[in-house]
Amino acid sequence: MSMMGTAVSGMLADTNWLSTISQNVSNSNTTGYKNVETEFATVVDQVGSSADALGGVSTTVRSLNSLQGNVVGTTTTTDLAVQGDGYFVVSDSSGALYLTRNGSFVPDANGDLVNSAGYYLMGYDLKNGASAATSNSLSGMVKINTVSAGEEATPTTTGTLSMNLPSTATAVAAADLPSTNSATSQYTDETSLTVYDDLGGAETLNIYTTKTAANTWEIDVYDAADAAAGGGFPYSAGPLATQTLTFSATSGALTGGSTLSIPVPGGQTMSLDLSDTTQLASAFAVNASSANGNAPSSLTGVTISPDGTLDFSYSNGETSAGYQIPLATVASEDNLTTISGDAYQANQNSGTIRVGTAGSDGLGTIQSSSLEDSTVDLATELTQMIEAQSAYQANSKVFQTGADLLDILNNLKS
Repeated sequence: MSMMGTAVSGMLADTNWLSTISQNVSNSNTTGYKNVETEFATVVDQVGSSADALGGVSTTVRSLNSLQGNVVGTTTTTDLAVQGDGYFVVSDSSGALYLTRNGSFVPDANGDLVNSAGYYLMGYDLKNGASAATSNSLSGMVKINTVSAGEEATPTTTGTLSMNLPSTATAVAAADLPSTNSATSQYTDETSLTVYDDLGGAETLNIYTTKTAANTWEIDVYDAADAAAGGGFPYSAGPLATQTLTFSATSGALTGGSTLSIPVPGGQTMSLDLSDTTQLASAFAVNASSANGNAPSSLTGVTISPDGTLDFSYSNGETSAGYQIPLATVASEDNLTTISGDAYQANQNSGTIRVGTAGSDGLGTIQSSSLEDSTVDLATELTQMIEAQSAYQANSKVFQTGADLLDILNNLKS
């Protein structure tokens, strides 16, 4: 009977081995799948006639989650692969969090990124100021709504204008300054700046700089839409802003009038920084010119960096950071609990989940337009299948021999 019991444990163990082989073969094309293996251990029957009586074999199934699969390129930007240590943090429809290496994410009807197993990608919403460095919890699902998403109009509120005004210029009489808005108005130099109103409409501001006296200038800002036919003076409305600039006679640095407040037509009051403007003995030059704000535009695509930063690209050529996709890991990856859909859950043996930025603190990097292949090697699995089948057959022969011996004993006659 001991012989038959041992053989039965061997057949059960080989059945478990064949089961893991079957699991691996069936998932040989599953994105991010990590193959499993059956580990064998001897069983000692402590209840037998001797303390070291053999009792057969037992098995343990272990997932080889720490293996790295081959990373292959795709044509979909939101296909993601992890190169190195780490897992994507995903959630199911109920909000429960899991880990996975299956990065085949595409937007669903709501724009939420979901993989082929139905798990939603989680991340930090950078548009609202969240990040791994500032938040202890993930902001929510990563959303890319290609139908309605776009960059909203933002009115201009600040700007910078850095110029050099020629100190050798001739002063203009007070009666002919641009601020008089007359047909005879004269100026030393002119530039322009594009700003945006409350609805995102682009407005062009004509900016005139005019020398009025030694080390003293006047700056006037007009709405270009009010210019006379053919451009220039007189404008149909007076200047939006007028201010006096004063400069140091020795260094040429600006000493007065460093900030100019400009009411943008149909928009906000803009604060224009002029602090880097100089008056030197050289030609007029604009060194820097910029203003915040933007026109509304539609979303044209996304890019995802190795550190997990997802940037939105818009039809107006602008880009903005949308989300940060983190990676997570545990102390013992091979002890994670396997969940349907190529996902994992932390437990006491695996250790708690640590979330961080890809490419830092030992975490791998994220590769966009890529997927991680299954780690299953079919040649190895088929070879092991033959070995498992042979072992099962051998154990069945032992069982059959024990049954024959038992039959002989039962037929003994006194």
